[in-house]
Amino acid sequence: MRSIKFGLLFVLAMVCSVLSAQNMLKDKLSTMSEIKEFKPLESTVFPEKYVTYFVQPIDHKNPAMGTFTQRVYVMHRGFDRPTVIVTEGYGAMYAERPKYEEEISKLYNTNLIVVEYRYFLESTPQPKDWKYLTVEQSVDDLHAVRNAFKAIYPNKWIATGISKGGQTTMFYRTFYPDDVDISVPYVAPLNYGIEDGRHEPFINNVSTAEDRKKVQDFQLEVLKRRATLQPMFDEYIADKKLSYSVPLDELYDYCVLEYSFAIWQWGVTMDKIPAVTASDKEIFDHWMKQSDPSNFNREGYFKSFFVQAAKELGYYGYDTKPFKKYLRLKSAKGWVNRLMLPDELKGVKFDKAVAQKVTKFLKENDPKMIYIYGSIDPWSASGVFQWLDLKHKKNLHIFVQDGGCHATRIGTMPEKEQTQIKNLLNDWLNE
Repeated sequence: MRSIKFGLLFVLAMVCSVLSAQNMLKDKLSTMSEIKEFKPLESTVFPEKYVTYFVQPIDHKNPAMGTFTQRVYVMHRGFDRPTVIVTEGYGAMYAERPKYEEEISKLYNTNLIVVEYRYFLESTPQPKDWKYLTVEQSVDDLHAVRNAFKAIYPNKWIATGISKGGQTTMFYRTFYPDDVDISVPYVAPLNYGIEDGRHEPFINNVSTAEDRKKVQDFQLEVLKRRATLQPMFDEYIADKKLSYSVPLDELYDYCVLEYSFAIWQWGVTMDKIPAVTASDKEIFDHWMKQSDPSNFNREGYFKSFFVQAAKELGYYGYDTKPFKKYLRLKSAKGWVNRLMLPDELKGVKFDKAVAQKVTKFLKENDPKMIYIYGSIDPWSASGVFQWLDLKHKKNLHIFVQDGGCHATRIGTMPEKEQTQIKNLLNDWLNE
């Protein structure tokens, strides 16, 4: 009887020990003065997962301007494990999914921190003063988060992000080169102007002449069918309760011009493009799937992005020449300012300083970085591999997947390149 009782006590002690270990991160979060509040989240991947609300200065150079709370997701595997910090460029609501896991974190069994970008979703200061939506303020946010969590996660740190988040990874390494040990930006452009100018020639030369013709023929067909498709387009916008600063016939043109960028960006296969003889409904449905006018809604989700594009990040322009005969637009030049910016920011001047700072940093330094691009992704037209000489770089690596689009990842690479990337990461983590 005594041995049974002892056995039960031992099992109970073990259960209590496991439960205590599972709550160790919770205990540490509760002592962090930077965290206003936090809540547990369900995870099928991590023993502990929380959404935290991290107090940040609106202006890191002048804390007297006040604060806002930035949403930061923390997923825990062990205090002795490396930590991946996702330098998001937009909102981070996706991190709440119970099954969510980032690619590098999964490969190396790391802790995972996802930082929502300022001025998106729940990380938006009030009032929303656009003056403080800058690259420098955003990397200052990351620096503050990293400093707070470095005390509990002292092992190696990897920064990574996708697209605008990949830009953020690149900017973060430039402004704070010693904050993380490794940086992996995915499909990250570095633009030198609000309409950079390299994307339009890229689209005119990507893939094969036959494929480019199929894309352009579809665009021309949409323009030729304006009489029947414009009423469907107008109704679509009305149903979605969207509003714009330009007439809807001009918006129609922008959605046609956007189509080719979207097709190549997401690697849509040519068999998905309807024949020019297809019905109005088939043509319209496919067009809207690839080039939804919601993306041009200046009061929508991407508003903060377009503010940054106009100020510092840059964007792309449109080649109107093949479509001139059918367009209602007089010119697409200056379209970001005209179509996408809040009235108070119309005419804002683009500042090249951040792009120049990154260029200088990458030319003069050799950080442990792995850039990943897709060869048919129009954003790769302004990828750093277009100009960066790796001849004398030991640590900085660039991988371009042949036929890869904006969804290019380590796991989509050919096996040889996957092995090279994984070996690099493994070696760096074990140095």
